[in-house]
Amino acid sequence: MPPFPAHARGLRLVGVDTTDASDEDLMRAYAAGEAGAFETLYGRHRLKLYRYLLRRLRDNALADELFQDVWQRVIAARAGWVPDAGFATWLYTIAHHRLGDHWRALKHRPPAPEDADLRTARLADPDTPERVLSEFERRRELQLALDALPEEQREVLLLRLEQELTLEEIGDVTGVGRETVKSRLRYAMDKLRARLPA
Repeated sequence: MPPFPAHARGLRLVGVDTTDASDEDLMRAYAAGEAGAFETLYGRHRLKLYRYLLRRLRDNALADELFQDVWQRVIAARAGWVPDAGFATWLYTIAHHRLGDHWRALKHRPPAPEDADLRTARLADPDTPERVLSEFERRRELQLALDALPEEQREVLLLRLEQELTLEEIGDVTGVGRETVKSRLRYAMDKLRARLPA
């Protein structure tokens, strides 16, 4: 994961206690010049945001690049930020749009993992304990099942399970209604259950 965004360094610290503040209060404090508020927001959301981008891109360098870009957009928008929705919803909306820009520019989807991955793992270390290989196979099956989902279903599933956004927040991020989000989640879960062994 890339380091703390360079544009956020060097801002003045006002001395406000940011540990118990809501994300929205932190964003307001950051807009007022409190760098500590940004540090707290970044600390709260960096791992989940990075994991979201990495899951969608499946390329560390691209995930690093988009991760930095999303935070730079947060930094650039701080003065005009209006809490129409929660901070997390706003953050993932920025990430969602940035991913869309990326895919439109490249006109492709992330490549699916090749079957050679499992063969390579077996050849690289023939003495790997069976339980490690079994865990690798389970994770691989899950990733293949996620890759097989339509993009809209995969996105709402990842936002719900990994980012723990509510149905309403996912709707705000993706630009669809709550019932559409519920349908996409239901279809995604049905497809995963059908594909993955119990």
